[in-house]
Amino acid sequence: MKLSVQWKQKWCVSMLTAVLLMPVMSYSASAATDTNPTSQTTAVQTSLPNIKILATGGTIAGSSESNTDVTGYKAGALGIDVLINAVPEMKKVADISGEQIANVGSPDIDNAVLLKLANRINELLSSDDVDGIVVTHGTDTLEETAYFLDLVVKSDKPVVVVGAMRPATAISADGSFNLYNAVKIASNPESTGKGVMIVLNDRIGAARYITKTNTTGTDTFKSVEQGYLGVVSGDKVYFYNQSTRKHTANTVFDVKGMTELPQVDILYEYQNNGSYLYDAAVASGAKGIVVAGSGNGSLSTRSSEGAARAVDQGVTVVRSTRTGSGVVTPLDSDAEIGTLYADSLNPQKARILLMLALTQTKDPATIQSYFEAY
Repeated sequence: MKLSVQWKQKWCVSMLTAVLLMPVMSYSASAATDTNPTSQTTAVQTSLPNIKILATGGTIAGSSESNTDVTGYKAGALGIDVLINAVPEMKKVADISGEQIANVGSPDIDNAVLLKLANRINELLSSDDVDGIVVTHGTDTLEETAYFLDLVVKSDKPVVVVGAMRPATAISADGSFNLYNAVKIASNPESTGKGVMIVLNDRIGAARYITKTNTTGTDTFKSVEQGYLGVVSGDKVYFYNQSTRKHTANTVFDVKGMTELPQVDILYEYQNNGSYLYDAAVASGAKGIVVAGSGNGSLSTRSSEGAARAVDQGVTVVRSTRTGSGVVTPLDSDAEIGTLYADSLNPQKARILLMLALTQTKDPATIQSYFEAY
């Protein structure tokens, strides 16, 4: 009898859930044999920090019918309870509870999800009952969400964003250990005041500096220029560096009560490009444009003409770079046509900062000062 694809998908998720829950049942059975489990459990829990895991979907919650499929899986197929039960070791590190904010692949994370997530984190961290936050997220746009949170979270308590490059059904899936490490970091007192952090592949990166650099490799997240904040090794968290840029409680940005963010588009510089994309962005309602310029944020003559027209119509234009690293410095052309420069922010993070900047002001000098401060 030929089975439907839908039935096979449901069967796969059911089997995966059963497998993931086996360690939990084993752990519960061993605990039940203790002569006085209640008193011991209470003694342990009272000394543990309270960590909230907020789930948004992504590969870390992904599932496939094949355990060798690492590209064609369904992202966000599993819920937060399955992820938590798959790593019972976390419960020895912290008191864990979970909440599903969204369940999508990270390319579908939009401004509405960003605002919902940020406001929920601020609400939770304002309580004495929550000591830290872990956010599970797809890796494709993980750095954008992390940097957004780095600018709008109003607390010094740890916030760690974590993902995976292989779905939960894959051989040697990396999500469970990444999640365990994230809880370890969020539970560590030394994580206080570090800003929003990203952890994958045992490395701890600052949301401001780390970025995805490889399509499928598990070591994709790198901080090439500024380095990592630290590592997790031998079940211990080691910190070596810290971000020098303002973040979290020290920023001017507050999204409480916001229901939308200004439209900011990204344009890509290339040979023989035209200026019509600038006109199209303005016509579609863009309040800001980030240009992934060549080299040091360079714009062609045509792009410069399009950027100048956009600025004349009240749109803020920021030059970033398509190179992947390095600082975009001020140029004489900035004064001539009114463009700004993104410092060391890549285009996708420059877009995040420009969106938030435009909630505060349209003054070019003030917005430029944000790029230099954050």
